[in-house]
Amino acid sequence: MPVPALPQAGRLLFHGDSITAAGRQPGQDAVLGQGYVRLIADALRTTHPDLHVANRAVSGFRVRDLRAHWADDVLAQAPDVLSVMVGVNDTWRRYDSGDPTSVADYARDYRHLLETASAAGARLVLVEPFLVPADDGQWAWREDLDGRIHAVRRLAEEYDALLLAADGLLNQAARTAGGAAKVASDGVHPEPYGHALLAGAWLDLVSPDADDRSGVGGARAAG
Repeated sequence: MPVPALPQAGRLLFHGDSITAAGRQPGQDAVLGQGYVRLIADALRTTHPDLHVANRAVSGFRVRDLRAHWADDVLAQAPDVLSVMVGVNDTWRRYDSGDPTSVADYARDYRHLLETASAAGARLVLVEPFLVPADDGQWAWREDLDGRIHAVRRLAEEYDALLLAADGLLNQAARTAGGAAKVASDGVHPEPYGHALLAGAWLDLVSPDADDRSGVGGARAAG
């Protein structure tokens, strides 16, 4: 069972797609974005003041894109803790562009990311991809996305990584909050409430001693 703890000092790196980037643009290495990564960094500032938090996520990235940029974006940064969320674009491109990524190829590339990062000594946190269907058409995406979620869960077990089961978390929140509009209005990109839910769940999983959660707890309570 993975140990839910962060080092007091070192490097915490996030990577993924637009959900993690949350407004960060490529090359903005000092920018954390305006989403769950920013909320996590703010919460850790008191309990882990010597922990450097970085965000390398890029809007539109699929797992193949992470792999193509992995050496520079991740391995060269030598993170002590690495948090990854990727997969919804691998599904989305099937439906909006006719450019699918098989679950087998997705798992192969994701395994490469984890194998190399683990070999470099990083502790791993995997945030599974999610979809909060905003219309009837998006329910068809589940056929594609569910296999990726299962692949991430298997990889978390294989690499002894912490796993944030975001799909169930956000879909349950949408049901109790009155629909997808409160959590992720387009089904994919979180609203502030959705980002707060992700940040709170990440902190509960990885750093339960991070007690300064201004902006996280308040948004969670608002639901």
